[in-house]
Amino acid sequence: MGNRTPLTATLAANSISTAGTSLTLIGVPWFVLETTGSAGRAGVVAFCATLPIVVAALIGGPVIDRFGRRRTAIVSDAVCAAAIAAIPLLHFAGVLDFWMLCALMALNGFSHTPGNTARYVLIPDLAEHAGTTLPRAASLFDAVSRGARMVGAALAGVLIAFVGAETVLLLDAATFGLSALLIAAGVRGVPAAEPRKAEAPVSLRAYGTELREGYAHVLGNRLLLAVVVMVMFMNGTDQGWYAVLLPVHAEAELGGATHIGLLTALFGAGGLTGALLYGAVGHRFPRRAVFTVCVILCGAPRFLVAAVTGTTLPLAVTMLLGGIAGGVLNPILTTVVYERVPDRLRSRVSGALTAGSEFAMPVGGLAAGLLVEGAGATGALLAMGGVYFLATLSPLVFPSWRTLDDVPGTEPGRKPVPQAEVKAEAPTQASAETPAPAPVSSSGPSRPTPGP
Repeated sequence: MGNRTPLTATLAANSISTAGTSLTLIGVPWFVLETTGSAGRAGVVAFCATLPIVVAALIGGPVIDRFGRRRTAIVSDAVCAAAIAAIPLLHFAGVLDFWMLCALMALNGFSHTPGNTARYVLIPDLAEHAGTTLPRAASLFDAVSRGARMVGAALAGVLIAFVGAETVLLLDAATFGLSALLIAAGVRGVPAAEPRKAEAPVSLRAYGTELREGYAHVLGNRLLLAVVVMVMFMNGTDQGWYAVLLPVHAEAELGGATHIGLLTALFGAGGLTGALLYGAVGHRFPRRAVFTVCVILCGAPRFLVAAVTGTTLPLAVTMLLGGIAGGVLNPILTTVVYERVPDRLRSRVSGALTAGSEFAMPVGGLAAGLLVEGAGATGALLAMGGVYFLATLSPLVFPSWRTLDDVPGTEPGRKPVPQAEVKAEAPTQASAETPAPAPVSSSGPSRPTPGP
């Protein structure tokens, strides 16, 4: 029996941080709508919050390896706590200008990404340290994250109604601080969490070489590239949904922030259910068939239902069912990433994958705000939902998706080892030198998270 403390601490820290992020996901757009009354400004804040996420992901992979995954997670959460806490504190003092809000959300986005990536890339090593299987650890990681989103969203809706968005943001800052403490205290004795000995002296040239390795791995893999492009469009339209479209729809049609919390919590509950179902039985079925059905059902229907109805119940049912479908996706993609990306490249590749999959998020929030002001809420919902639906047809259209069921070490066409039997293995010199997958192997973004 291995030591489960580091894995448990990381799962707990990630769930607490994710719950806090759900508070921000609802609290900040509502705060902007309350203080400015402008969907366009809500879109601008969303743009400022998400553009630095892409920038941090583009350049951050080698930094995580050199600075250490444990240290990165701790510092990331500490900076996020300070940035989020500053928003309500400056507002209470009467000195919060709009540009300050944008700048603080930008700092939060830039700092949050490295911490997320550091926790994510540690999971295979922590699973091995704990003596558990990789698919089980991947499913558990996604399940606790989705459960945390569910709790955070429900709590945000209630708290905004009773104590205001400002207090919700203070609570979010506290969750980041607690996450940092959990990583500091619980993740010890794991070599993969500590700074790596530099393979070359610290220099811009060496940094650029390491950065290019991650992007070369992504660009040389057709399926991985197809996944990134698909999730890029999904995440972009999701950002528009949560940052602008859902708050505007709830304010105009549904009755306020409590309904946002309810709907987001139902999506999270569905996601938790879907992730647990996949971890229990889903791995017995072909990945591609399961993924294709679930990705089509997970997102686009909610845009259509919101556009044609003005009541909560139909959208609530759609969000719950979409969440169940969405909950199946990340365990599949996460397991495939862990199977195919060698440990020495994992931080760099994950940074590249995150940058690609979140590249459209800044545009998504901004576009949604402009669409609402130019075409109305219904037109914006239909337009964004159409983009989402076209993106999810990718597994049916592109041949590279046919290798989603392939597992490294097995011949094409042969039945792979069941995922339930795949153990997370400690990194070895042999695995570190494993060549990049063939162009038709499969993988997914570091945090390929359709939905909240």
